[in-house]
Amino acid sequence: MRTDEAIRLVATARTDADLFGADAPAHRYRELVAALHPDRLGALDEAVRAEATDAFVRVTTRWRASQVFVLGAYRLGPLAHTGDLADLYDVAADQLLKLPRNPTDNDLMAREAHALRTVAERGDPRYLPYVPRLVDSFRHRDAATGAQRQISVLATAPGLHSLDEVRRAYPDGLDARDAAWMWRRLLVALGLAHRAGVVHGAVLPRHVLIDPDGHGVVLVDWCFSVVGEGAVPALVPGHEDWYPPEVAAKRPCGPGTDLAMAARCMTWLMGDRAPRELRAFADGCRRPALNSRPDDAWRLLGELDEVLERLYGPRTFRPFTLTP
Repeated sequence: MRTDEAIRLVATARTDADLFGADAPAHRYRELVAALHPDRLGALDEAVRAEATDAFVRVTTRWRASQVFVLGAYRLGPLAHTGDLADLYDVAADQLLKLPRNPTDNDLMAREAHALRTVAERGDPRYLPYVPRLVDSFRHRDAATGAQRQISVLATAPGLHSLDEVRRAYPDGLDARDAAWMWRRLLVALGLAHRAGVVHGAVLPRHVLIDPDGHGVVLVDWCFSVVGEGAVPALVPGHEDWYPPEVAAKRPCGPGTDLAMAARCMTWLMGDRAPRELRAFADGCRRPALNSRPDDAWRLLGELDEVLERLYGPRTFRPFTLTP
């Protein structure tokens, strides 16, 4: 959206629906902010700059005031996170409502709900905290547009950070001893899912959340998952080169698909600080052919432990912080 278009829209909008739209208000809000933010205006006439700044203040004020929507039985709080295909809103102290920005992604939202139910029903209860808990799933029809969206409500845990955040905190690479507990727990999450017959299909840094203090891991965003047999339905835009060959070729995936992507996450996290032994271990997880890769996360966890013990000796708790 151009700055002049954004200024005109703010000036003429009589209601919040006029300004933010009915289908994807958070997306429209981000477009307006990007077009009007004072730091992005560049070399504009002073009068135009003043108009844009005034419009920016009006947009942000109206957005904050408008952040009370009711969907089904849920009253939406502020926008908490923006995912690959949905916006997540606070609806309770420990719950997020996941609202797809585009109704064409309803099938992917339904995939996530099906995968989380399957893992909850078939998975080992001891390891269920490694995946989100599905609280509710329902369809909502927008009264203004008639568009229907598949909505999920997920239980949340405080203090979680993505591997993207970890890499930003350690741009020169993470110490392998810190990456080790993250890798181990990610394999537990995958072992839980695979034993339940579910492949995650998008094990990317943004989808792996850690609890730095408690050394916890939660694997999120199951919208690209496969229950039983089949191909991963879509690739996350901008991450095409993270996937093993079978995904782009739309061939059936398997546990080895997730294990390859998990290994890629960890070598990326460690960067040049990855020991030769762990690089070799990761290479074995990322062989080109699916049937030549490991396909049992629990067995792979045992093999990883053997490599780590040879490198560092018996396992001990190592405090971790995101403020190095």
